[in-house]
Amino acid sequence: MNGSLPDRVLLSYAMAGQRDRLCLQSLWDFVTAKEPLIKSPFFPVLFSFTAYVAFCLPYIALDFLSTRLPNLRKYKIQPQSYPTLGMMVPCIIQSMYHHVVLIFPVTFLHWYCRPVNLPVIAPELPKVLLEVTACLLLFDFEYFLWHLLHHKVPWLYKTFHKVHHKHVSTFALTTQYSSVWELLSLGFFAAINPVLLGCHPLTEMIFFLVNIWLSVEDHSGYDLPWSTHRLVPFGLYGGAPHHDLHHLKFKSNYAPYFTHWDKLFGTFTESHSN
Repeated sequence: MNGSLPDRVLLSYAMAGQRDRLCLQSLWDFVTAKEPLIKSPFFPVLFSFTAYVAFCLPYIALDFLSTRLPNLRKYKIQPQSYPTLGMMVPCIIQSMYHHVVLIFPVTFLHWYCRPVNLPVIAPELPKVLLEVTACLLLFDFEYFLWHLLHHKVPWLYKTFHKVHHKHVSTFALTTQYSSVWELLSLGFFAAINPVLLGCHPLTEMIFFLVNIWLSVEDHSGYDLPWSTHRLVPFGLYGGAPHHDLHHLKFKSNYAPYFTHWDKLFGTFTESHSN
């Protein structure tokens, strides 16, 4: 005898949730197989730096290739400016120094105070997507307020944020070219948001990767056909042209990713691509 309609609906939802979970379970099983590494105090800094360099490499290659290939040059937001090796090397050296001397002690303290717990079951895919989006929106709001404050208060700008504006035409490795205070502030926002939202460790890792990628893309200096701002409709996402204009003009486009806060506060300026 067939069950009642409510029972069948509940069963359907349960099966759908099981499918959503199973599609990430293989990935999570692969991650947890590396449990000794993930629970190591060295993992956060290695994860962060490796992801950062990996995401920068395609744009570094593009910087060298586009000077020789005119078909690539059309995607450069400021085609009159190209980074040299002499500009790139100090950026990567500073990033390595910050990760070893500053980020590692902080992550070690975090590891000591909050041991890593790896659950057996992976999260459901819709929940991961929702929580990653929520983390990005929260980070976008926090960074907007921090950024606006550090531009409006001259002492804060000169003391903490000016170093990040050394390069008017950005390139990928300028993403983390910043003061200690700025790096730690933004790192704190990124680290605390998944904790506040109670995210699964896999969701937390995915958010970190997405956040690093979007930050690098913002500073890449390229407006490519598959850039994130071209994939998100209705002009909700600013992307590289939006942030590149901030470095060029200084007094607009303070939000790192989305455009709604700049529009609400009257600090939005139309990007190059438009």
